Amino acid sequence: MSERYNRQIILDGFGERGQQRLSQAKVLVIGAGGLGCPALQYLVAAGIGHVGIADDDTIALSNLHRQILYSTEDVGELKADVAGRKLKAMNPEISMTTHPFRIRRDNILELLKKYDIILDGTDNFESRYLINDACALLAKPLVFAAVSGYEGQLAIFNAGPKEQRTNYRDIFPIPPLPGEIPNCAESGVLGVLPGILGTMAASETIKLISGIGEALLNQLLHYNLLNQAQYIISLSPNSDYEMPATEKDFLNQNNDSSSCELPQDYLEIDAQQLNAMQGNSSVLLIDVRENYEMPALDDGVFSKIPMSGFADFLDSNVEAENIVLICQHGIRSVAAAEALQQKYGATKKIYSLKGGIVKWRNQLNGIL
Repeated sequence: MSERYNRQIILDGFGERGQQRLSQAKVLVIGAGGLGCPALQYLVAAGIGHVGIADDDTIALSNLHRQILYSTEDVGELKADVAGRKLKAMNPEISMTTHPFRIRRDNILELLKKYDIILDGTDNFESRYLINDACALLAKPLVFAAVSGYEGQLAIFNAGPKEQRTNYRDIFPIPPLPGEIPNCAESGVLGVLPGILGTMAASETIKLISGIGEALLNQLLHYNLLNQAQYIISLSPNSDYEMPATEKDFLNQNNDSSSCELPQDYLEIDAQQLNAMQGNSSVLLIDVRENYEMPALDDGVFSKIPMSGFADFLDSNVEAENIVLICQHGIRSVAAAEALQQKYGATKKIYSLKGGIVKWRNQLNGIL
């Protein structure tokens, strides 16, 4: 065995047998972001025989405070390509494959078949449910990690005795509505949090492969960064949902998870259009962010109606002919636009600020 792995080979209970198991394993990490970066670094350093990286996104400046595999000069490049290059330099003894494309229903099954274990480091519900369902169908162990605000979750699905196996839908059978739960782009995230959960996910993957310790089978670990509190919830199979039984069923399944695409009835506007609408008596500008979110907007111009109380707003009648909805990144405003469109139909014009307040302010400051 390579001297590179000596410090873990000499561990009691790990040994050369554990290292051999790592060297024979094939692990796919989906999402090379805040969770995927630390997970990938430790998996590669540990000597996983073959590592796959799936991510179609490019590196942005706002990624760098938590996605520490990347540097400022990497901004604009594909995450999968940059990660693959840097990780290969870290450990040239392993093999690696990059998949710089978006995971979809029509390509995920063939991709997952090439790997033994899947690590989900994505940050949206659409991908989580898709990955979960594909792993359950193929009986692929799935290491799941997620972060929100100051908290994180970790679990292993589809592993252990067949009759006891659980998956993500055993906790959350039905995906949330679009915009119902903000992602880290909306709610924010402290950079170290995905680093902690990503490292935990790597450790669970290594435990699962090598057989050391007690892996989080049929358990969900909850972590709070603010007080270092942790607790574990035991999981059991749930019958409140139906999974596709065959690959044909999976491919024909309607994608019931959240989507941020606006129907054609909606209109997306940019910063200039929003500025032109301000001051028009026929336009109602609504900020759907929560009260604690920054930056604060002029309450004399924007009405504050948080998504948490938007259902009450829907019970009232709006006189304005035009309604413009804004949020931090243009995600929750889509859900609000959908709800208003269902109520008012073609009687009112509904708009959503594309890119949200972040892009609007950048445009005003000449950044974009």
